Amino acid sequence: MNKQEIMILIEEEDVEFIRLQFTDAFGNLKNIAVTPQRFEKVLNNRYPLDATYFFDGLYEMDEDLYLCPDLDTFVILPWRPQQGRVGKFICDIYHSDGRLFEMSPRLILQKVVKKAKEDGFTFIINPECEFFLFHTDENGVPTTITHDTAGYFGVGPSDLGENARRDMVLMLQDMGFEIESSHHEKAPAQHEISFREGEAFKTADDIVTFKFAIRSIAKRFGLYATFMPKPLQNVAGSGMHLDISVYRDGKNIFENGIEMSDEAKYFIGGIMKYAPSMCAITNPVVNSYKRILTGYSAPRNIYWARSGEKALIKYHRDIEDAKIELRYPDPSANPYLAIAACVAAGLSGIENKIEPGSENVVSEKCLPENLIDAVKLFEEEPLMKEIFGEEFVRIYSSVKKKEWNDYMAQVSDWEIDRYFTKM
Repeated sequence: MNKQEIMILIEEEDVEFIRLQFTDAFGNLKNIAVTPQRFEKVLNNRYPLDATYFFDGLYEMDEDLYLCPDLDTFVILPWRPQQGRVGKFICDIYHSDGRLFEMSPRLILQKVVKKAKEDGFTFIINPECEFFLFHTDENGVPTTITHDTAGYFGVGPSDLGENARRDMVLMLQDMGFEIESSHHEKAPAQHEISFREGEAFKTADDIVTFKFAIRSIAKRFGLYATFMPKPLQNVAGSGMHLDISVYRDGKNIFENGIEMSDEAKYFIGGIMKYAPSMCAITNPVVNSYKRILTGYSAPRNIYWARSGEKALIKYHRDIEDAKIELRYPDPSANPYLAIAACVAAGLSGIENKIEPGSENVVSEKCLPENLIDAVKLFEEEPLMKEIFGEEFVRIYSSVKKKEWNDYMAQVSDWEIDRYFTKM
């Protein structure tokens, strides 16, 4: 839609508030609400943003940035009132001189996708986003309490999130999502809603909107939706599996009749080579490694297979398509950065003909055991600096090191229980 069409729609639909949304470096969704009267000025003059908050207030930046709405991302929120409705845009971030902000996650992915297209490649990605639904207390504060007892593909009455999940699907469809399936996941209170695949850039935008919608709709049911990778002990954590197909000249290059193509093997080889150094992006928080290390269906060893939940990467060949499933990313990741890293690593595999080894043969390397090890690998890897830029890698790594140090400074209940009376 163009500017005029949007302004007409805003008037016809009685939209009174417009949210200008963007993610910071870590994937946290931020927004500023403006009225339609102010929105015309936003389109013409952009909206100022304190750059410090791009790194969540943890790194000082001495300039103002500006938000500019991407008109193609406009959507009216179906769960808001029918009178005085609310619409939203996803925004690009600019310098004051009109240049795109080079550390913007959205721009980083745009650059990777543009380079891939220049080389003739189009990436189609289908995300599988898992999340938990927990009760809130009498003040609306989130808890980790659930009375849900359902397991994988469970049904009511043990699946207490069934009604909330139904509304989520219906409202996501109202926002233009094509929902493929929804179901209860393995752990109590854990759910998954899958939506139709799309090109890499649109898929990243959709993941951002999806998470925002899930949290907003859960609140209407007195529930809190969390995309934290491992909120509960002794049960499965949440992943954000990425199913990837690559096309060149309209043909899926992962297909070779019934056989696996060389390009598919090289793509897997690239992911396997760079997976440890990508983990600071694909699994970016302290809690991510509690999902990876404790097993269940989360992979840690680096190998590929055609079946099996423990494989880091799975190759699927069915009647409709051939695709590669990356099973290690989790939903705490910034989707723009995670997809950019995976696309670039896979392309490097194709360009350099990196062999992945035989199926089900475990590599000597494995994913990092914790966030600090992941960050060290990330900041040392030249490909990560090529994808994200040296300045981004430096700042991102310094903030993540602080996060690790803050975590290590805590004294946990486990430590008190284990050591306090023995020493």
